[in-house]
Amino acid sequence: MKKIASFTVNHLNLLRGLYLSRRDVTPSGDVISTFDVRMSEPNRQAPVDGATLHAMEHLAATFLRNHPVWADRIVYWGPMGCRTGNYLLVSGDYTPRDLLPLVIETMEFIAGFEGEIPGASPRDCGNYSYMNLDNARTEARRYLDEVLLKAEDSNLNYPAV
Repeated sequence: MKKIASFTVNHLNLLRGLYLSRRDVTPSGDVISTFDVRMSEPNRQAPVDGATLHAMEHLAATFLRNHPVWADRIVYWGPMGCRTGNYLLVSGDYTPRDLLPLVIETMEFIAGFEGEIPGASPRDCGNYSYMNLDNARTEARRYLDEVLLKAEDSNLNYPAV
């Protein structure tokens, strides 16, 4: 079997950042850009706690799908299985620099969020009690301060294979 694109990224040198993971063209000609929202250095830093990622997923997905400019272009936001970050899929041909302001906005929203997490009820979610809002706020703030607000090329371009 052919190795999928995300398994060809050199995770040994991957920093926290925002990366274009892939760009796909659908049969109808639409472009889907997939972004790697990498919050933890793979195999060198602890992964993000599952309950924290789950809370972030609910908050980010809700924020993005209601964004006044980007809502119609958001396809998906969800956690990576390795728990080192999230994937953001956007309709259109974009670069990490194009999406950086939106991801900053999203993390600012999470870092400052107070109240009930959207969709955190037995009716709306399959594991509604598996969320940690305090840690979600902390992780969003850390990612903002340490990575996004001072992003360099090394945080926006995958390392060489």
